[in-house]
This record gives sequence, C-alpha cells and structure tokens, in this order.
Amino acid sequence: MEKKARVIAYYLPQFHPIPENDKFWGKGFTEWTNVGSAKPLFKGHYQPRVPADLGYYDLRLPEVREEQAKLAKEAGIEGFCYWHYWFGGGKELLERPFNEVVDTGKPDFPFCLGWANHSWSTRTWTSSKTKYKQVMIAEMKYLGEEDHINHFYKYLKAFKDKRYIKVDGKLLFVIFAPRDFVDFPKFKEIWNKLAEKEGLKGFHFVGMTENFRLHTADGKFRNVFSKKDCSKDYYNYILSLGFDAVNSRGGNGAQVKSETALQYYAKRFIQKVLHVDIVLRIKYSKIIKNYYVENDSMEQVYPTIIPNFDRSPRSGKKTNNIWYDSTPELFGKMVSKALELIRNKQDEHKILFLQSWNEWGEGNYMEPDLKFGHEYIDVLGQLIK
Repeated sequence: MEKKARVIAYYLPQFHPIPENDKFWGKGFTEWTNVGSAKPLFKGHYQPRVPADLGYYDLRLPEVREEQAKLAKEAGIEGFCYWHYWFGGGKELLERPFNEVVDTGKPDFPFCLGWANHSWSTRTWTSSKTKYKQVMIAEMKYLGEEDHINHFYKYLKAFKDKRYIKVDGKLLFVIFAPRDFVDFPKFKEIWNKLAEKEGLKGFHFVGMTENFRLHTADGKFRNVFSKKDCSKDYYNYILSLGFDAVNSRGGNGAQVKSETALQYYAKRFIQKVLHVDIVLRIKYSKIIKNYYVENDSMEQVYPTIIPNFDRSPRSGKKTNNIWYDSTPELFGKMVSKALELIRNKQDEHKILFLQSWNEWGEGNYMEPDLKFGHEYIDVLGQLIK
C-alpha cells in the first residue's frame, strides 16, 4: 500500500527542572512557567493554553512519555525527533528524557535526533525584558574531530536502537542551523565513517531552512516583497553544504506575504524606531494560504506542517508575530496542501516534519488542551492513515 506521508514530530525535552534553568529563571522553572502565566494580548487571543489529558507534566516520569507515544500513534505520527543540545566538550542540557527513553526501551515508539546547534542565553526561553541581563548560559562551540567522535559515541546506543528512524537505510539526523555549522563536510565524513565502523549504513543528514529569507543564498540583501521565488536557491545551498535533504519551513514567507508592504513596514517602524510595543498578529488562515512554495515538491525537500505559532508566552508583546484563529479544520487544510506536495515522491522521502509535538511556549503543539481536546490529533490521523 502506497504511503501518504511519514510524519515526524519535533519533540521539546524542556519540561523538567534543570540546575541551569533554576539559576537563571528561578527554582523549578520549566516551559510550563511561561505557558501557565501567559495572558491574552487582544480580544479573541487564545491564552493561556491549558493542557488537558497530560496536565502540566514532568518529562522525568515514564508514564507521561508512554501517554505521549499513545497519542502520537493516534495521530498517525511515525516517530518523534527529539531535540538534543550538545555544546561541545561533552556539555549537554535537557538530555535526561531522551537518555531514559533509550536506556529503558520505552516507550516502544520510533525516534530520531535533531541537534539544536545554537547557544543558550537568558533570552532563550523568555523575552529581552527579563529581570536579568543577557548572560550566556551555554555557548555553542565546534571543537573539531575529537569532539565529533565523542559526540557520536555518546549516542551510539541510540543509533543502534531498533526504534531509530531511517531514510534509505540510513539514520535520520536533523541539524537546526546548518548555515552556522563549522566545517559540516568534515563532521559528516567522521560520523559516516564511525557509523560504518559500528555496522551502520551511515546518516541521512537533514538541514533546516526557511523557504523565504531577507537575503539571497549568497548573502545579498533582497527586497522582501519581491515576487521572485528564491526557495530553490536556499534549498540547493543547504544541499551544497553536504546535507542529504532539507526540512523546509515557510513561516517567515507566509507572514510577509500575508501583509501589504505598507502594513509590514509601518508596524515594524512603530515597533523598532518609535519603540512602541504593538502586537504583530496574522490570521492562521492567511498563513496556510502562503506557507508553501512550488519547490517544496523537490525530492530532497521535506516540508513542515504546523498547527499554529504564538510565542507570546515567552516574549509577551515583544513577540515577532502571533498567528491566531487556528482551528483543527484549518490545520487539516494545511496538511492536505503538504500531502499534495509530496504525493509523487518516493515513499521513503514522503516526509513531513510536524512543528511540533509539544512546543507549548510557541503555540505549536498537538497534545490535547482544554479548548480543542483531541481534535488536532484526530484531523491529522484521518488525513495520513
């Protein structure tokens, strides 16, 4: 039977206390701290968002992780892509939930890894209006061959796990910021050689990029309202760095295309030049209309589906944009568009990345809440099963 899609959901491991978060944001801080204290910023703004079935959970509990897997199966999701944080020199953060998934063998649900290769500062989980000065918590460093080897072996048990997701027989591994990666070709060579040495077929490396940017692929500034579609250039640039595929995101482009030039520049002038806090908001229906581009149908491009975006729990009025009036029905329209884009690809490459399973602080989550219950899960399951 022909596959409709391989949906892989990004998974945020932030929902448990760690010493670094305690130090900079207060004892017991997790993403729930922001989510629970969020307030509506305009009439009809859906905040705060309250979790239903799983409550304000702690990811140190295996029972929670089991329930998440059950819900993801209901949605037809193939597996989770766990974000992990490796800063170099063995420095990690938020590694406990994934390590326990690997060590215990539970839940029996496929997974892969995404490397969030960016630094952490006191602006990572909150706005610039924090009571603390901007302080570096963990700096992203590329320390060379020895560190790459140590990184590989730290996760070898996961790579050899039967649950690990593969594409064309190779281990799926996502890089959050491919343009920032120092000497990716060398890293790729080292990891693929180590994988083969350990009896594995190597890695299928996926680099993430927007399909719309303020600059061309070679770094030149471009008119954001130019009708020229530069997405193919962005995608090919990531592939030219040595990546096997691209995870495309269309949020930036959709936001710009959903406004007139006058609206776009007037709002940003008020916010950035006059320093007046205004809420930048766009209807989700406009976002899905403008989210995808024709080049998302390229064989080596894996599009994104996203139920909503609202970073206001973290950043308040300073948020870049709030998408609002998202509904399960509209999300279904987005999924249908994405399915059409991948319809003619090889089954192995009919991949859609779901942003995200549980990114509550940015409003993109599938887990049940008090308003919609299982409706987003039901819609996705009906469309892809």
